[in-house]
Amino acid sequence: MTALSEDISGSRYLSSSISSLSTSRQQSSQIAKAYRQAAQLFLTRRLPEALSTIEPIITPPPHDEANGHPGDLAGHAPVATASRGTRVKVWSFYLTFLNSVVELGAEEGKHAFGSARWKQLVSKCRDGSIWDDVVRDGYAGVEGDVDPDVVINLATLLLTHAPSQRLNQQKLETYLSATAHPTLDISSHMSSSSYLQRQPSQRGQNNGTDTPRDLEKRIKLLELYTLHVLPRNEEWDYAREFIGMSEVLDDERKEAFLLALHSLREEKEDTQAREEKLRQQQQEQMEERRKETEAKRLEQSRAEDERRKREEENWRQPRGSDERLRQPQPQPHPQPQPTPSQSSRTSRQPAKKPVTPPPGFYNRASTMFTSIQAMISNTAHQMTANPMAFFRTLLFLLAFGLAFGRRDLRERIMRIMRNAWDKVRRTVGMGVKVSYI
Repeated sequence: MTALSEDISGSRYLSSSISSLSTSRQQSSQIAKAYRQAAQLFLTRRLPEALSTIEPIITPPPHDEANGHPGDLAGHAPVATASRGTRVKVWSFYLTFLNSVVELGAEEGKHAFGSARWKQLVSKCRDGSIWDDVVRDGYAGVEGDVDPDVVINLATLLLTHAPSQRLNQQKLETYLSATAHPTLDISSHMSSSSYLQRQPSQRGQNNGTDTPRDLEKRIKLLELYTLHVLPRNEEWDYAREFIGMSEVLDDERKEAFLLALHSLREEKEDTQAREEKLRQQQQEQMEERRKETEAKRLEQSRAEDERRKREEENWRQPRGSDERLRQPQPQPHPQPQPTPSQSSRTSRQPAKKPVTPPPGFYNRASTMFTSIQAMISNTAHQMTANPMAFFRTLLFLLAFGLAFGRRDLRERIMRIMRNAWDKVRRTVGMGVKVSYI
């Protein structure tokens, strides 16, 4: 009976194992199929369809309502039970997908996924919560069980899109520490899905450098940590010390890492110096432009003031002359009636014209041109209106010329002209004196 009971128990265990293996193979096939469909949709830029295809295999399914509370999640996502190669492909694809979603930009991303959904996806990359999601859903919360390829992709994603690298530094330090000094809690490892997927040779304690491939991934992680994340956090000295004390790097690689770190620091310092010099040049140029603008403004202001002063002077000068011309003349006081003798003397003296101030230059020129124009116009008008009078004048001048040819007449005419000229000269001189007085 005991042997029969053992045979029955063994057959039940074998049947359960075969059933579990069959279910696992079927689930792995479904995961691989979903991954290929999502990758094809991603290549054709159908991003929302790709997300809806990949999400069911990276998200823990809800518990049954009969066995638990509605909405409760299971311990891990379906991808956690897949093979290592499939698991790495799925998570690497999802992280690449998130990188493309962030690079869409706000306008195109909101158009493709909606505002709330796009912001949710982007925040996973910028605040680093995607790292916790991968560890919790894909590796049952065991930090050291995450595949090195997935850790490299996570660190690169945060390095590209996270504004601060403090969380990235913390996560990498936790992972490097966990893989270098694995925990001795055997029960937690055996209960984790990643432990069940490992080969027997991989279940021992190791620091992630058992195979050349593992060593290559480890060196890549150290490169990200010491040459990219720590410099972004200004941890130059700590990065140099970490490289020098690393047990994974040999002397040749240490020297190469230190040289690269030194070059990065010099490059950053040179870049900062160039940026500072460029800022100073821009400030100097702005100051020069400001001074030039101020000088031009002052020059324009002075020119405007001078122009305004000239206009005021030009406006005041003719106005003053006109005001002098418009000033009222003083009225003469009543004079007594002159006696007959005074009247006779007054009649023999030329009448005195009222003295008026000499007009300005512009008034005199205007009056002269007006008189010349009037004279020419009157002459032309008289010639047109009375041509016979003009013809008689010409005949008189001709007769005068013929008569002037006789000597006795010529001498007589010259005496008459001299006498007339003397009278005219005396009259004009008297008029000039009177006008001056």
